[in-house]
Amino acid sequence: MGMWQRARSASFLAVVLVIALAIPVAASDEAVDLDAVYRIKSEGFNNSQVMNILRELTDVHGPRLTNSPGFFAAADYAVDLMTEWGLDDARTEAWGEFGRGWSNQRFYAHVTSPVPFPLIGYPKAWTPGTEGRIEAEAVIVSVTDEADLEALKGTLGGKFVLTQAPPETEPRWEAQASRYTDDQLAELAAAPQPGARGRYGNFDIAAYRAAQALRTKVNNFLLAEGVAAVFEPSGRAGSGTGGTLFVSSGGPRDPEEPEAPAQVVLTTDHYARVWRLLQNGNKVRMEVEIASQFHDEELQGYNILAEFPGTDLADEVVMLGGHFDSWHAGTGATDNAAGSAAMLEAIRILKQSGLQPRRTIRIALWSGEEQGLLGSRGWVASNLADPAEMDLYPEHGKVSAYYNLDNGTGAIRGVYMQGNEGVEPIFAAWMKPLGNLGMTTLTIRNTGGTDHLAFDAVGVPGFQFIQDPMEYRTRSHHSNFDTYERLVPADMMKNAVIIATFVYHTAMRDDLLPRKPLPKASAGRGPFGF
Repeated sequence: MGMWQRARSASFLAVVLVIALAIPVAASDEAVDLDAVYRIKSEGFNNSQVMNILRELTDVHGPRLTNSPGFFAAADYAVDLMTEWGLDDARTEAWGEFGRGWSNQRFYAHVTSPVPFPLIGYPKAWTPGTEGRIEAEAVIVSVTDEADLEALKGTLGGKFVLTQAPPETEPRWEAQASRYTDDQLAELAAAPQPGARGRYGNFDIAAYRAAQALRTKVNNFLLAEGVAAVFEPSGRAGSGTGGTLFVSSGGPRDPEEPEAPAQVVLTTDHYARVWRLLQNGNKVRMEVEIASQFHDEELQGYNILAEFPGTDLADEVVMLGGHFDSWHAGTGATDNAAGSAAMLEAIRILKQSGLQPRRTIRIALWSGEEQGLLGSRGWVASNLADPAEMDLYPEHGKVSAYYNLDNGTGAIRGVYMQGNEGVEPIFAAWMKPLGNLGMTTLTIRNTGGTDHLAFDAVGVPGFQFIQDPMEYRTRSHHSNFDTYERLVPADMMKNAVIIATFVYHTAMRDDLLPRKPLPKASAGRGPFGF
């Protein structure tokens, strides 16, 4: 950007900030500090560091699979950065046992006959590699029950195995990326219809568990048979083509458990070509090398935390955070370096702006989220409440709110209030001077799948922001395309400013945010009841 462009941008920003100061706040008794909003916007838009943070977390320290060398290097970077900013007690903090780490150093796969062609793929986490580069025959193995395994005994040693039919694909007619329209936001703001099923309302848990149990038996059988590697397609409906790989884990984290066989996810296109060749009677040979490593040096899981001390209400806390870990096929940019960097930038903005919060502001970046919200659950269970019995610890009554970001790079458009009616007039007032950034929507609805649930499960207000979907679910979520290129700088800057504004106003209120009734203990329903 040239000097004239920078001057023009600065002039435009000054106009925007003056307009922001002139906007009347909602008809509410809730205080809105427009001078603080001005300072936050000025620092966040004129001196933003969010993309620098993202470059470090992705290009330098990505991916960040929990307990991998990449995760620990990124954690050290975050601790050093927050210490440099003057935050107190920047640290890593153990939350409980996670298991060993895993990393991949090399992957290569190529069909050598009947016609040579390269394969795009990636190994699944916590699965072993091969002993160097090997060439072997590929075969289809169809298993519907345990009887099929008996018939295959002694036939698979040293072979590459394909066990799943490729998913059917068809043209994708919808755009990969999108932003919420006004109509969609209005629909989201409305309470859901009573009795409506949620996202997983028709999910057959019994069938899922049966399929998982059979899959475990198949993996154990293939391991005992000595197969060279197991291949499967990247199968997310509607988006598993075009080179996109959706990759997670395939083996145990516990070093005491038996290893799984080597496992590789291929793009649907390449997997389907191999499958068709085999089905049509062609003999297929493949050359493969997988160099993966287990890391047993540290089995504890660690979160990253730091404090911005308050003044007269310093014993009370406002928390902000997101999960720091990622899957491994990309660099964990939209999931969730985006959320972690926005939170880091938000607390940097507050510190740099010279604002002094009344309550202590605590940032928490979680590990183990991708394996089941483990880091946030572990921290909550140790510091706020035991959800199994709903035993409350002293700090439970001192946390005003926890704010989370974990839905990619998309701009924040509002807040899921998680059923908490009491915060609506408060959030509406704080949101008013942020309307010119596109934040206009409050919904009473719940949203799931991320770390605010650990707080909500023990009665501490926990909130996730509404974000534009962009191409998160269609392309970058858990995929090899989850890289720096998928990030939108303007959205990231807006998000940090919005978060800083909400956190600051929460820290300055005379009272804690309103709470819902304390949930019932979750004993017998899992440790967190969700």
